[in-house]
Order: sequence, then structure tokens, then C-alpha cells
Amino acid sequence: MINFNGTLQPDSENSISIENRGYKYGDALFETLKVVHGKILFWEDHYFRLMSSMRILRMEIPMNFTMEFLEAEIIKTIEANQLSKATARVRFNIHRKDGGKYLPETNTIDFNIIAETLNTDFYSLNENVFVVDLFKDYFVAPGLLSTIKSNNKLIHILGNIYAKENKFDNCLLLNTNKNVIEGLNGNLFLVNDNIIKTPPIEDGCLKGIMRKQVMEVITAVDGYELVEASISPFELQKADELFLTNVIVGIQPITAYRKKEYSNKVSKLILDKLNMKVRLG
Repeated sequence: MINFNGTLQPDSENSISIENRGYKYGDALFETLKVVHGKILFWEDHYFRLMSSMRILRMEIPMNFTMEFLEAEIIKTIEANQLSKATARVRFNIHRKDGGKYLPETNTIDFNIIAETLNTDFYSLNENVFVVDLFKDYFVAPGLLSTIKSNNKLIHILGNIYAKENKFDNCLLLNTNKNVIEGLNGNLFLVNDNIIKTPPIEDGCLKGIMRKQVMEVITAVDGYELVEASISPFELQKADELFLTNVIVGIQPITAYRKKEYSNKVSKLILDKLNMKVRLG
């Protein structure tokens, strides 16, 4: 079942108009949520990022778009898909209503919510081989638009195709200043001795929800210092560890980049603390 503007309807009845602005112009944004047994993880952070993103895109925020209303709509969708006692991946989509060309006829919006099953309740460490490379065909331009989850994801799509063609598990993206900013589906962290470094938002990385949670965990762990600073490609091969973060997998350790292999000691430590935070949250 899909939730369209608050109305539940079967997947088979769902259709998008050829005039849909998300389809025609990428005039849309989304949030990817993890819902565990009816509880939305980090919901407050997701909600405020969603509101901020709508303002950046100059979308009109409906008066009823309170945190409580949207949470209830997500849970309603979960229940309609018999996922209340399971773990689900939820995508909350918003697009500007049909009409206009580059200039929209209105700034009002439609929304839809879809849900699918996930296999694990809490975050577990994937210790399988996970090899990455740099994707250098195209570069991310730093700015507010690169920090939100809009539907403009061509660089990420092409990067995933490149990774598949070259048998990599993921790729790291560069900005126009040739600094490393993130992975194809998550924020990047680099460990060197007791310094844990992540690119600043100003470099063009996604303002990730899991990025925020991991940063809070790191600042509470004795013996490690969190630094937000640009990462050059040359630093990657000097690092002790590299890992990616997103709200679905939690933490994904990178095992190799070119001829460099990495440990995952710090990844394990942070993941344990993260799961503790989820349980207590």
C-alpha cells in the first residue's frame, strides 16, 4: 500500500502524471527513514531536515505538516503494509504540484510514502570485503542544493554504474575543488590515529542524519577527537580506517582503496555506541 497525500491506495493503482514535476524537472525531494517495530529512528532530525529542504526549494509547507501529523502518516503506511512488528525502509517523497515549465505554476506540494521490509532491527557491522575507488568523471558543486536529498542524483547514478562496471562496492565523490566529500550512498569518515575526520557541509556533502548521530557518538568517546575538515585524495591512503554512514546500514567499513587496506576497530567501537543510543532513544 502507498500513502498518497494521506490516502492509502494499492500499489497497482499508483500512477504518476506525465506532467509530474519530480519526473520532468527533478523538482522533488525525499527522506529515507528506518522504522523499527513502529518507531521511526531519529525522527526529529529527519523532520527538521525535511522542513529545511522544502524551504530551500521554496516549496509551500502545508499548515498541517507538523511533526506529529507526518509521523502519524508514516505509521499509518507501516501498518497498512503489515510492518508494525518488523523493520522497514520508508521513503517519504515530496514534489511540487503539476504545472508550468522551469517556472512552476504553484509552490504547493503533493507527498507520497512507500515502505519495504528490512532484515535487521539494529545496526550490525558488515565485515565483508568492501572496496572503493574515486569517481572522477563528474564533480559535486558545493552549496545548499548539494546538502539536501533532492531527486537530482545523476552523479550518484553514474557513479554506481561505474562502480558496477569496474567491480567496486562503492565510490567516493569529489567536489569541484577536488576534495573527497562522501560515498555514493553515505557520508565519509576517516580515522588517523586518534583523529576522526569528516568533510564539512560547506564542501558539498549531504547533511546526513546518520552523520549527525555518529558525530555525537564520537564526541562522547574518550580518546578520540572529531574534526570537520576537507579531505584530499592523498589522505585516503594514509588513513588507518575509512567508513561510510547512512541511516539504513548505520556504519559500513571500507576494507580497501586501491592498494591500501584498512582495519575496522574504530568502526566497531562507534557502532556499539550507536546501537546503545538507538536502544535508549
